[in-house]
Amino acid sequence: MTVLLTGAAGFIGFHCAKRLLAAGEDVVGVDNLNSYYDVKLKEARLAQLTPHKNFRFLKMDISARDVVPQLTKEIPDAPGKILHLAAQAGVRYSLENPQAYIDSNVTGHINLLEFARARKNLQHFVYASSSSVYGGNTKVPFSIKDAVDRPVSLYAATKRAGELMARTYAHLFKIPATGLRFFTVYGPWGRPDMAAYLFSRKILAGEPIPVFNHGQMQRDFTYIDDIVDGVMAALARLPVETPPHQVYNLGNAHSEKLTDFIGILEHALGKKAVYDLQPLQPGDVPATFADISESTAELGFKPRTGIQEGIPRFVEWYKHYHKVN
Repeated sequence: MTVLLTGAAGFIGFHCAKRLLAAGEDVVGVDNLNSYYDVKLKEARLAQLTPHKNFRFLKMDISARDVVPQLTKEIPDAPGKILHLAAQAGVRYSLENPQAYIDSNVTGHINLLEFARARKNLQHFVYASSSSVYGGNTKVPFSIKDAVDRPVSLYAATKRAGELMARTYAHLFKIPATGLRFFTVYGPWGRPDMAAYLFSRKILAGEPIPVFNHGQMQRDFTYIDDIVDGVMAALARLPVETPPHQVYNLGNAHSEKLTDFIGILEHALGKKAVYDLQPLQPGDVPATFADISESTAELGFKPRTGIQEGIPRFVEWYKHYHKVN
């Protein structure tokens, strides 16, 4: 079976591609290799995928007006499944460059749904949502039964829009679709703008690390291998709901204090952090915490990696990648 994977050079997309290829699937990877963060990191990820005979890469912008005919030309045989992970990420950057989020997360998302609509034998459209859709909710843990009508960032609004569009296409065109609300993913090959990577760089350089809400932050940190387990399970489970659309939380089901996360990172790096305590940033939330009841019951999702194990694994990769002694 061929899987069309967008965001193939991204953090989660890269790891999902590796898992699919290891399982013997044919993967067509799409990415625009934009400069939101170091393109060399994206190219290094791709360099691990391109030797596989079952992997094909297309450099393509999913927000382009002609992307649907481009994809149709490049992939004349309909893919069995679409794993749509391409998106403009980052809550804080959405305050600075909102158009990038509309282009990728709204226009790009509808383009992929249109491509899916034209594929007669498509089995499943699985796409990335985000824990940010829970917005200003104060009840924890966050459940898929909770209202998600109070986004506090443009990024969150675009991810919720993606869920609504997918559900609408499932209703109108019977496209089986599943949305995955990822909770603070970390691990080897992670994004430089996220906590593990950003803090590691600054701690090793002796620079202060920005700690928001004066240190009173909690996150449901979820290790990349557990996330990939959940994605693979979701790909395999076709939605039976009416319309054929479902969303799931993929988180570790433990809300950790950011200061505890930093403490484990300090120990793994062998160096203390210098805190730069700052107020809660616009668009941010003080805590996230996933209720994974449905994910466990319907997908068999059982995260196994706590931050005590996951952070040292990340640091080992970081030191190797950056040639840190």
